[in-house]
Amino acid sequence: MTGEELDELRPSAFAIAYRMLGSVSEAEDAVQEGLLRLHRAREGGERIESPRAYLSTVVSRLALDHLRSAAVRRETYVGEWLPEPFVTSADDDPARRAEMADSLSLAFLVLLESLSPEQRAAFLLREVFGEPYDRIAEIVGTSEQNARQLVTRARRHVEERRPRFEVSREQQEELAARFFAAAEEGDLQGLEELLAHDVAFCGDGGGKAPAAARAVHGRRKVARLLIAGLRTLARLGGFTMRRDEVNGQPGALFFDREGRLISVLVLDIAEGQIQGVNAIVNPDKLRHLGPVGDLRGLLRDRGQGGP
Repeated sequence: MTGEELDELRPSAFAIAYRMLGSVSEAEDAVQEGLLRLHRAREGGERIESPRAYLSTVVSRLALDHLRSAAVRRETYVGEWLPEPFVTSADDDPARRAEMADSLSLAFLVLLESLSPEQRAAFLLREVFGEPYDRIAEIVGTSEQNARQLVTRARRHVEERRPRFEVSREQQEELAARFFAAAEEGDLQGLEELLAHDVAFCGDGGGKAPAAARAVHGRRKVARLLIAGLRTLARLGGFTMRRDEVNGQPGALFFDREGRLISVLVLDIAEGQIQGVNAIVNPDKLRHLGPVGDLRGLLRDRGQGGP
């Protein structure tokens, strides 16, 4: 398999696996296994007319099997669960990024967690990747009629919980710029004005880094929590913030003074306001982005407690 073919096949397979699993590392493992099976099939003399279709089928089945086995692990996860953050490459085609951003958002991926593995797979394959129902049925291991029912039920569930309307990319950037400026300046009132009344802050530490045990709701509580959190980081000897696009949404990466990643913050913006603020501090979910710092150790050394 040539490097050119790998470059052509890998992105679409990863796109499916990541949206199904919510994990960059697990998605990469599924893609690698799929590519290995494709190579072995060819070596064994199997005629494969469409390598892309073959790989997407294998990767989808691997992800579906993994989802089924992951259900118990999700139930025993410590604190709130969020997907591994995916930093969108600035080199990606802007039109393609805009098209896929909604299906990449943390809010959307968390919403998918409320579906059964079969519903999640069928919905994504149909609604995001446009697969025909006969292929979906083959991948999920069911009849075409049942595949249609899976998609219909999942679509109804998702539409009931999705925001009524989105905002433009320009509005997102403008809101995000004001948000980070107000947070850094400690402007409580300015921050509150940008947040929806029922805004939710969710922190994912996985029991391995300090984070709120459960989601915090309400603009006043969330605004105070954010300002207090940034002040705590400042007292740890300084930190660096880098604005970036994370899961198709405005976000930021926070580094300790040694340049090690300690947190990724992602904004969920819809209906003209910030609906959610998500912070991933579980080091296991940050390693794919580079060297990771020890936030818990930093807090302990500085005598700080709590999230």
